[in-house]
Amino acid sequence: MKMHEEARRAVASAVAAFGLCVAGAAPAQQPAPTSGAAQPAANPVAPASIQALKDMGAFLQTLNRFQVTTEVTGERVLADGQKLQHTAMASMDVARPNKLRVRMVSPRSERELIFDGKTVTLFTPALKYYSTVELVDTISGLIGRLQEKFNVEIPLSDLFVWGTPAAPIERIESAMNAGQDFVGEDLCDHYAFRQGNYDWQIWIQTGGKPLPRKIVITNRADEARPQSVSLIDWNVKPTFKDSIFAFTPPKGASKVEIVPAKTK
Repeated sequence: MKMHEEARRAVASAVAAFGLCVAGAAPAQQPAPTSGAAQPAANPVAPASIQALKDMGAFLQTLNRFQVTTEVTGERVLADGQKLQHTAMASMDVARPNKLRVRMVSPRSERELIFDGKTVTLFTPALKYYSTVELVDTISGLIGRLQEKFNVEIPLSDLFVWGTPAAPIERIESAMNAGQDFVGEDLCDHYAFRQGNYDWQIWIQTGGKPLPRKIVITNRADEARPQSVSLIDWNVKPTFKDSIFAFTPPKGASKVEIVPAKTK
């Protein structure tokens, strides 16, 4: 059904907010030296750091069912150069190859995306507006098609890129190992990369489960160098059932039409 103007604005806002730079909405990531300040390498792209990314990606591709949550702190730069921080949280339930549930919460709004392999639904609980689109694909295909057709970005979408031929390894201009740090109680290898207008750092858990635990992205195209910092927690043995990927509209909810993004 055609949605009235208020609903249209609400859904448009919800769609835009899904792209809130939640963990990895920029370039790729990598490993670090074991002590002290990092020393620049003769080769700006350290092969061991690139290999750490490949190992992380290979492990991520072995995870068929998992839960992941992230807390993101981002910066907005005012006209006078002053920076304002904002925070958001996102959680995902994943069942490969084609089931996904995303929940994103900020102080201003809450949004959900539910995909059962055949349809994808965007839902704004506070306003009780939802849009459903038929879309038969894998999670990776869903990410690309939502971005292309509706300009919807899924948080943590890079998790489905690493370990595949689409991973942007070749575009990395410098890569180094920056040592080790703790993220929470987990010891992590710390890597730093440069790619285009972005510097980014990644902390990868040591041991047999090389999971990304922290990502920092710096925008060098802006002289204020705004950053986003994402802390990531994992549950690789979830107990959810596939019923969570089925959307049932709550009482009083209104179905509205999501409008495709304008193409140039």
